[in-house]
Amino acid sequence: MTEKLKEEIRKTLEVLRNGGVILYPTDTIWGLGCDATNDDAVRRIFEIKKRSDHKSMLVLLEDAGKIASYADVPDIALDLIEVADKPTTIIYPNAKRLAPSLVAEDGTIGIRITREEFTVSLLHRFNRPLVSTSANISGMPSPRFYAEVSDEIRNAVDYIVDYRRNDHQPVAPSSILKVGMKGEIEIIRK
Repeated sequence: MTEKLKEEIRKTLEVLRNGGVILYPTDTIWGLGCDATNDDAVRRIFEIKKRSDHKSMLVLLEDAGKIASYADVPDIALDLIEVADKPTTIIYPNAKRLAPSLVAEDGTIGIRITREEFTVSLLHRFNRPLVSTSANISGMPSPRFYAEVSDEIRNAVDYIVDYRRNDHQPVAPSSILKVGMKGEIEIIRK
């Protein structure tokens, strides 16, 4: 890992630990993020996106072994993570230890295991889940790369990660699957 990347992680951690909101590249699209256990920070993201708080957001973790700390994990979920050939968000039942406004009305939470270098390193050092939601005003198109992020979003966050800003390769949002404790699977987004 380069010194520049280490410095970006250090700066980003400081903002997250102080309850701030970041704009950062993920393994899919550019996202808004914050400490997923800090309800005030989560509520700020809802305000920035002008989104009602009954629409839940997902969280990122770097290790599937940590999922059980934040939700119940059906056996099938770990198999799905293992065989996924693209970023896949799984909606788990019985969310716990997360900001209350992050949890869906039915008690579920969407979690994605990221393999992207910056986010993996950040999560490893932060040791808490990170909110990840598209960096757009609700109802507007999701930015496929940094250049498509609106000034309104850029001006609303506490820190913009200086990494992969020059990427112009469009990427797609993750697949979304909902799993139940009895192994049932519902495809929300392919």
